[in-house]
Amino acid sequence: MAKSKVPEKIQRALWARAAGRCQYRGCNCELIGDLLSGKEDKMFGFVAHIVADSPGGARGHLTHSVLLAKDLSNLMLLCAKCHRLIDDEAPDDHPEELLLRMKEEHERRVRLASGIQADRASHVVRFGANIGKNEALVARDDIFASMLPDRSPASFETIDLEMLGLSLDDADQNFWQIQQSNLQRQFSDKIRGRIERQQITHASVFALAPQPLLIELGRQLCDILPADVHQRHREPSTWKWQNDAPPIEYQTTMPAKLYPTVALILGLSASIGQERITSVLGEETAMWSMTTASPHNDIMRSPADLARFRQELRRLFDTIKAAHGEDVTINLFPALPVSAAVEVGRVWMPKADLPLQIFDQNRQIGGFVSALRIA
Repeated sequence: MAKSKVPEKIQRALWARAAGRCQYRGCNCELIGDLLSGKEDKMFGFVAHIVADSPGGARGHLTHSVLLAKDLSNLMLLCAKCHRLIDDEAPDDHPEELLLRMKEEHERRVRLASGIQADRASHVVRFGANIGKNEALVARDDIFASMLPDRSPASFETIDLEMLGLSLDDADQNFWQIQQSNLQRQFSDKIRGRIERQQITHASVFALAPQPLLIELGRQLCDILPADVHQRHREPSTWKWQNDAPPIEYQTTMPAKLYPTVALILGLSASIGQERITSVLGEETAMWSMTTASPHNDIMRSPADLARFRQELRRLFDTIKAAHGEDVTINLFPALPVSAAVEVGRVWMPKADLPLQIFDQNRQIGGFVSALRIA
């Protein structure tokens, strides 16, 4: 059936439900023509049938084709390329069930995005830094979608704090100082002033970087600015919280003897043996820890787990200070999900907590090295 035979009101309803974008999965291109061209009624897009309007068409059916020819539930808004693909180039690869799922997914996203209130807007902060020899890039693809339905982007422009391509690696003695100074400068230039002027009132944070730099990012954000810190999951590969695992049971331990040298192990992504700490700090080290029964690198699955991590760490900082007094430094050994590492910096309070000396696993020497100091 030709496009003109679909009633105008049905076409308008489809364009509205699709938000004027191609509904083919992964396309999402905008289909409304340039209004400045003077052709205000020109719309680049096709009202396409899922079940063809004739039995001989793509996915056509002897009876359904006639019954569904003008039914909104059987229509998709498509660009010219995707229209050709499903009807002419690869109709067998696009059964009715698949196209119906694409239509529903797209229209559900539109409903979620358009239903968010203005006060739920959040500025997106992306942070990427080299991890070993690999560059950590935070892709934009599913960042915005992962914020829904709780938040929406305050702007389609992200605030990028990227420190890629540095010729030094973490084996160089100047690496950490340069990276820390660079992050502080970028944060000051791009974010701090806007927070003070209340141009940024909420942040959604997406970060991939070495653990000490993630903690430093959290310290820059601090706990004054409301923020949602997101976690990059491995299975499935997404920034969207999964909420598909039992709550994490955090386990904290305290030392048998309170030596002047204090170490804190945060082992959620991997286990850290105490012998690795004493090889750096010596045998007379007071070992504190927060771990879990089965550490692994995809453990942080829900914002509730992250909130509990913050609560447990806050209590642990207070307990260590009460036990050792105010004249010690906490030597911190983290093996954490990226979201938890950022939250370490946000939980730490400059006027109340002990200084942190953060260590990082160095692949070249096969052990921990001192990286950043927070004081």
